[in-house]
Amino acid sequence: MKNLTDRLRKIELVIFDVDGVLTDDTIFIGQNGAEFKRFNIADGLGIFIAKKYGLKIAFSSGRQSSATQVRAKELGIIDIYQGTADKIDFYNQLKSKYDLDDENIAFVGNDLTDVNVMRQCGLAFTVPVSPSIVLKSADFITKKSGGAGVAREVLDMILDARGIDEEKRLP
Repeated sequence: MKNLTDRLRKIELVIFDVDGVLTDDTIFIGQNGAEFKRFNIADGLGIFIAKKYGLKIAFSSGRQSSATQVRAKELGIIDIYQGTADKIDFYNQLKSKYDLDDENIAFVGNDLTDVNVMRQCGLAFTVPVSPSIVLKSADFITKKSGGAGVAREVLDMILDARGIDEEKRLP
């Protein structure tokens, strides 16, 4: 492919790692064991808009988390994979489920458990504070940090490449 815009136009599915991408990598655990995570509202709106324009969205996390499950349900995310560091299996399941080629899939990750998927997918994104091997495996490093609007940044790039400007994204 010639350039980033051409590659962005081909994306039909975006898989987001959760901790460190959709969150700032912080987990709060209360005395009773209740887990809390902070998610970015702009990311949620970006996901809602992207789905409106036909993009498929999935979440993948090495940790099992009820907070992640609640957030996914809230956003209508049906493809969610938690509790294992081997994310390539989930990637291949989604690729088959939606009959996609690698070039149609973007992955946004931030740590070592994401590298194998980043190296296989059509377009790999990471956040600026990722380990060097992750940074080297990425096609694009976001301006935003995890939990600060990474999903919105990535999804806006894809919608922009498709010619869906902000005016068209208004409710």
